[in-house]
Amino acid sequence: MKNLSLILNGILIVAVGVLFFLHFTSGPRAKKSGKADSLQAVTGVPIVFINIDTLLNNYDYFADLQGEIMDKQSELEAQLNSRTRSYEKNAQDYQDKVNKGLVTRREAAELEQSLYQEQQEILQLRDQLAAELQEEEQVRNRRLIENIMVFLKDYNKDYNYQFIFSNSFGSNILFARDSLDITYPVLEGINKQYREQKEAKK
Repeated sequence: MKNLSLILNGILIVAVGVLFFLHFTSGPRAKKSGKADSLQAVTGVPIVFINIDTLLNNYDYFADLQGEIMDKQSELEAQLNSRTRSYEKNAQDYQDKVNKGLVTRREAAELEQSLYQEQQEILQLRDQLAAELQEEEQVRNRRLIENIMVFLKDYNKDYNYQFIFSNSFGSNILFARDSLDITYPVLEGINKQYREQKEAKK
């Protein structure tokens, strides 16, 4: 989930640059007051944020995607373990035959070569399955991000926010007022939409 938070922050970081551009090129700055102005008051631009960690931890779609990834990982691990057990059995059979003198040196060399080839195939399979799992996870993460962004675009029709930032621990947003946090209204709406879509597919 940490990597996903970084991806989401990366996508939205461009908005930070645009924000500063608007702030520093929009003419005379507002006069300082005794009270700290909100970012929205300073720029005159409607700005809110979402705590992406909270959103992901409570988003039903994300939980389902995580379950799918775990199932896929178990499936691939079972496939690799099956091949590994077969190799171990063949290696044990080879060792028994050699110990009992049931094979010639030439036959032993051929069996060794066969075991070596099998070992290399298992290593290749391991790398292949790891790459497959990584690709599966990347695709699911992109689907998740797309889902969130599409929802927010529709959600924002009623609010006309100019910026919706992603906030998480260690992100570029060091402070934001709680009044600008729309995490829970978005979470409620996006979960409602996902449940309705899920029900419609049944």
